[in-house]
Amino acid sequence: QVQVAESGGGLVQPGGSLRLSCAASGSIFSLYVMGWYRQAPGKQRELVAIITVGGSTNYADSVKGRFTISRDNAKATVYLQMNSLKSEDTAVYYCKAARGQFASWGQGTQVTVSS
Repeated sequence: QVQVAESGGGLVQPGGSLRLSCAASGSIFSLYVMGWYRQAPGKQRELVAIITVGGSTNYADSVKGRFTISRDNAKATVYLQMNSLKSEDTAVYYCKAARGQFASWGQGTQVTVSS
């Protein structure tokens, strides 16, 4: 089964940009639906964006127009481009690979938006 690992988090000022990466290994990446989730302190984990096997995307209302999810099947990697970041985007961001009833989560990467 696939394993995933996130990278690219950090500290950024409001209005800035970051690109998160999620590298997959261990299985056929192109067969998996990939998603980005986030969890802020004291809050439940929430869906940020998802990209299907066919490349269709869906976003949380709070990030529409600011975040873009994409995948590179040749590199077995999914990306989350985050623009116009706000303080409320501060969270640990997790990558998830899903196929049928199977799901694999990464360890998460911290994104902090602060001046």
